[in-house]
This record gives sequence, structure tokens and C-alpha cells, in this order.
Amino acid sequence: MDRNEQTLSLIGLCLRGRNLEVGEEPVEAVARARDARVLLLASDAADNTARRVRRFAEMGQCVWLRVPFTKRELGLATGRASAAVAAITDIGLAVAVVRRLAEAEPEKYDEDLAKLELKAKRAAERKSEAAQHEKNLRRGVKRPKKQTETPEERKQDRRAGAKAERGPRKGEKTGKGGPRGKTSARPVPGEKNQRRSGTYEKSAGGKTQGRTASGKAAEGRSGLRKSGPRPFKGDRPKAKRNPFAHSRPVKKGKGSFRKKES
Repeated sequence: MDRNEQTLSLIGLCLRGRNLEVGEEPVEAVARARDARVLLLASDAADNTARRVRRFAEMGQCVWLRVPFTKRELGLATGRASAAVAAITDIGLAVAVVRRLAEAEPEKYDEDLAKLELKAKRAAERKSEAAQHEKNLRRGVKRPKKQTETPEERKQDRRAGAKAERGPRKGEKTGKGGPRGKTSARPVPGEKNQRRSGTYEKSAGGKTQGRTASGKAAEGRSGLRKSGPRPFKGDRPKAKRNPFAHSRPVKKGKGSFRKKES
């Protein structure tokens, strides 16, 4: 079996796999839908047919070739009496057919073979990306976000933004300077912990008075109000719900109440 017979056999394989369209109207339909990968024109086809095939290729953005087979040979390979034009719709089979033609006549078909191989490579990349995307959707994998800055830098930026929004605290020194006669109040060490635990001291007239979390005054001191940490939200007493909060008011008028018997 020579190279031409092998190429014709491969074209017949495309027909059996439903990846081949034969005739001007089917070829035009697949070219308009951009499903055609390569258009094959018989060597003895008319000039008008060649002009239409060229227009189909421009419309479908595909490659068209004049193959070294007559209309009778191309028709026998596709199961017809004669065929002037055919279209292959699978990129892999199209590359295989053009590669067989390039082996016989490399000067004529090498350029077209390079175009088809590039298209086949891009199609394989798109197919692999689509398969990976479906796999990620099934697994629930998300694309990682691009980190332009480190976590420490983001933390510092958040602190600086929060400080700029709230402004300077009470008694905090600023670059412009505060009012005269006022000094910044510094917190007493341990005061915050004492207030949380419920034990702190209150200065009045130079004397200190102590309180405990239980609310009892220290020994020798009385008259102090019970104080301590605020109870949790779950431990607070809940207000009673009014079942008639959203009901309409009862119309009061004549006949609403029965008269008392005298």
C-alpha cells in the first residue's frame, strides 16, 4: 500500500468515525459553525468550486488544501461516486491526514502542517485546563489568592488605619500639643486587672478604700455599694415577653362591657 492509499484509508476512517463531511452544502454548514479543521479539495475540481472552498475556509477560520486525488478517488474513499470537497472536523485526524500528505510532498504541505499542529497543541491545553477545572469543582478546591504583601505588613496597615479613624485618645499627646494646664493621664499599673477581678481602690481625701468582688466592704469600712464584673449576657435576667405586643387594640365603646345591675 503506497502513501496515497494510506491517506485515502485514513480519510475513510474519518468518515466511519463521523468526523468527515462530504459535499458543498455540508462543508459550508460546518465551516459557518467553525467546526471544520481542514478542507480537502480534489485535484480536478473546477475553479468556481475552489473559489467557494476558499471562502468557506475564510469564514470558518480553517485550512484548505488541494489534495493529489481526483474526484473519483476521493468519492470512493468516502463511499460516493465522486466528491469534489470534504471537511474533517476532528483536529487530531486532520493533523494525521496532513502529516501523511507532507511526507509525500513536504514543500507543499509543511506550512499547513505547522498551523494545524499549533492549533492541536492549543486545543489540548484548553481540554486539560477544562478537565482540571471540573476536577477542582468536584473537590471544592479554590484558586489561591495572590499575596502582594506579608501578613505582618497587612497587620500594621490595619492598626494604622484604625488609629487614624478613632483619632487621639483622651490625654494622648499629639504633635500639635494639647491645651495649657492639662497633662496626660497615665494609667495606674494593675488598675485594669483590678477592675476585672472586682477589687480596686478609690482615693478620697488622701485615703484609700477597698472593695472586693463579693461587694462586702473591707474590715472597718461600711457604706460601700456592691460592685463587680458585669454578668455575662446568658446570665442576665430576660425580660418577659408580651403576648399581645403586635395585636390590635380592643375597640372600647358603647356595648363593649355589660352594665352593672343596680
